[in-house]
Amino acid sequence: MPTREEITYFGAGPALLPTDVLQNAAQALLDFNNTGLGIAEHSHRSELATNVINEAKADLATYLDIPTDEYEILFMQGGGSGEFSATVYNLVGAWVTRRKQDLLRQWGTSADEKGLAVEEKLEAELRKAVEEDLKLDYIVTGGWSQKAHAEAVRLLGPERVNLVADARTINGGKFGKIPDEKDWTLSRDPALVYYCDNETVDGVEFPAFPASLAPRADGSGPIVVADMSSNILSRRIPVRNFSIIFFGAQKNLGSTGITVAVIKKSLLPPTTPQPEPALLRKLGLPIGPIVLSYETIAKNNSLYNTLSIFDVYIAGQVLKKLLRTFPDKVDGQQAVAEKKASLIYSALEAHPDVYRIVPDASARSRMNICFRVTKGSDVDASEKAFLKEGTARGLTGLKGHRSVGGIRASNYNSIPLEGAEKLAAFITEFAKA
Repeated sequence: MPTREEITYFGAGPALLPTDVLQNAAQALLDFNNTGLGIAEHSHRSELATNVINEAKADLATYLDIPTDEYEILFMQGGGSGEFSATVYNLVGAWVTRRKQDLLRQWGTSADEKGLAVEEKLEAELRKAVEEDLKLDYIVTGGWSQKAHAEAVRLLGPERVNLVADARTINGGKFGKIPDEKDWTLSRDPALVYYCDNETVDGVEFPAFPASLAPRADGSGPIVVADMSSNILSRRIPVRNFSIIFFGAQKNLGSTGITVAVIKKSLLPPTTPQPEPALLRKLGLPIGPIVLSYETIAKNNSLYNTLSIFDVYIAGQVLKKLLRTFPDKVDGQQAVAEKKASLIYSALEAHPDVYRIVPDASARSRMNICFRVTKGSDVDASEKAFLKEGTARGLTGLKGHRSVGGIRASNYNSIPLEGAEKLAAFITEFAKA
């Protein structure tokens, strides 16, 4: 049987974790900080648990240069799929609150001065606004953004969800490109504009922040939501361009079980409190579960319900290791990520008669490298041979997602440079065999 040291695991998630982080976590499970109890046995309400959360938040903010006076960091549950719903519930509520505040300002009425007549008028105007103006914008470039779009349609109905762009329309019905921004059909003042920064299944990554979504000179602009589950911590991001960034931990941050949401404080109380459920019911809008309420989770420092402190601890240990390894923080990791991706893509490109890279060169992911093995007349047989030989060399987890097939090398931060070099060498040797 192979040892851990002999394996380089390219699985898409749950992904490889640093060995020393796992060793620390194993000890912490038995006895955390000489308390006689393992970390998974301590109360999530304890000072110990609060310290684990606060340290992880501080280290994440340091590593990514998140301005903590402007953004709140939340640890949640439910994965990226839960955030597809959470962003809809919370940002539709924020949209209603902003409209309500605008109407009261126009009427010169304070929230405390409202009488029954004002309440009825306000409800009528808000109902009209919802029917005529409420839109959520989605840019669909792969399987995950497709799911996010479908969830918004399920919760609100197709009439309130705008498909800004669908990459399949420019790529023969398949994902693999990002439509040109000049062809996007953005709504006026939508409740949110969503995109997935890196599509894990389809190997598509936005090369940079979309220029058409950038804030204006006065700081105003669209409310941009990005799913960064599979490329967070791998490159510098313009944090202030986003209203919400969310990501599951199980790719670059830690183990399965927690999801992180980085949210602008201006979308939270006291600036933007969520509407009362009674008002949302009158407007025909969905009311989200309280465990998906950013307002509630922020108020309770991520401890409204029982959070897996062990998973937060692992994420914190990964962040501490990154900060020790890279004095220049995320910029150092970005340089390594780009070098690893270049090695693998160059090996594939050197043999176009044997390999076909799936996504277009303009949108290739550095994290999820998707390709087909076209050597010989039987692609299926060639790919099975590639996977079998790769496994024999300790290169595992290379099978593509079940929905698209092929080969996928998930080149996350935990893959060392030597691992990428081994894969590139195998790609070359297999092509020449």
